[in-house]
Amino acid sequence: MARSRQRTSGIFTGLVLLTVGSLLLLHNYRGLELSEVLHWWPLALIFLGAIKLYERTVASRSNDPGTARITGGEIMLVIGMITLLCCVVAVDYIKTKAEGNDYGIHLGEAFPFDLDVAPKTVPANARITIRGGRGDISVRTADTLEIRVAGKKNVRAWNESDAQRRAGPISVEIVQNGDGYEIHPTGMNTGDSRVAIDMDIQVPMKASVSIRNEKGDITVSDMSAPVSITSASGDVEVRDTAGDVNIEMHKGDVKVSDTKGDIRISGKGGQVDVTSAAGSFTLDGEFYGPIRADKVAKGLRFISQRTDLTLTSLTGHMEASSGNLEIVDAPGDITLRTNRYSVTIENATGKVRTDNRDGRVELRFSSPPKADIEVTNTNAGISVTLPESASFNILADCHSCDIDSEFSSDTLKKTSESGNAHLEGKYGNARGPKIALKTSYDGISIRKTS
Repeated sequence: MARSRQRTSGIFTGLVLLTVGSLLLLHNYRGLELSEVLHWWPLALIFLGAIKLYERTVASRSNDPGTARITGGEIMLVIGMITLLCCVVAVDYIKTKAEGNDYGIHLGEAFPFDLDVAPKTVPANARITIRGGRGDISVRTADTLEIRVAGKKNVRAWNESDAQRRAGPISVEIVQNGDGYEIHPTGMNTGDSRVAIDMDIQVPMKASVSIRNEKGDITVSDMSAPVSITSASGDVEVRDTAGDVNIEMHKGDVKVSDTKGDIRISGKGGQVDVTSAAGSFTLDGEFYGPIRADKVAKGLRFISQRTDLTLTSLTGHMEASSGNLEIVDAPGDITLRTNRYSVTIENATGKVRTDNRDGRVELRFSSPPKADIEVTNTNAGISVTLPESASFNILADCHSCDIDSEFSSDTLKKTSESGNAHLEGKYGNARGPKIALKTSYDGISIRKTS
């Protein structure tokens, strides 16, 4: 009877050890994810119950009811095995985060493996969507009507065999999706920070391209159709394109150059650099800069919580950085509302309307202005530099400050009362634009161009 009890009570212990041992073996040599297996832990209770029912049946036949009792050792065995599996999962999780993470701390070694993707024939004007995860994406034109994908699978691991095992099932596929085509990684979890896929993609020149990437740089060049990019983290560069460019940023720098279509950049990020744009440029979001624009033919719009700037055209440059906003050679109207920027506007030829707070405003003209000028400021000064040959009508008010003008005329009258200064009148023989200046707690300076 004692032997019968030992045989039946040992069935459960043997099954537990066999099951856990098999799981660990599959984990080590076949990459089984134990975190998924642990979701099935209640099966251990089901097995225990089934075995106890069997033992009770055997015990009833042998008149030994004590055999079917659940012993403390069996309970501790179940708890111990589940704890062991949890420890293995925890170690894997820590290694995953350490091998590749978003904080610049990487343990293990990166192992590159070549991508092998068959090309796919597509129409000349195909709509192509590229969905990346982690890794750099480069898109350029091809001479043929094909999508071609090359690149690297970069796997971070503790050893090469582990990296090779992870890289084995990973690839990139090109699939037709309705009337468009989609390129995306397969055989991997896009949230796995241990794996990054760098893709070098060639597409027909007239194809329209939409790119979405989670982490990594994006480069696009030589496209004739519109380009749309969404980047969660990484730098973006677009150059030599003929269609419109739409970029949504969440983290990273943007550089766009030599484009013929309109440019729109939105979201948030760091540095923005736009050069030689034949269309318009709109920047909508929070970018800590520097923000630079150079030669934008159809005008610029910059919108943020701090600034709202509209330029009709820009043949020179605009730069916003480190508390300074500079606009040089903008042949057209300028409308600016901002705060805490030291603003410099040079050689404007159209209307100028500026509203600032807590930052100086300086206007410089190398030739006489032809359009009206209106500058309103608070808690900071205003400086206007004009050629001596200029003609203008001026109305200037300075609250708790003074007005200093190098222009004098019988038709210009300055008054001061209770610390406030007022200047009004006409200067020059010709009919000139209206200049309205208003500020407080600093001063207004009107100088002659040297």
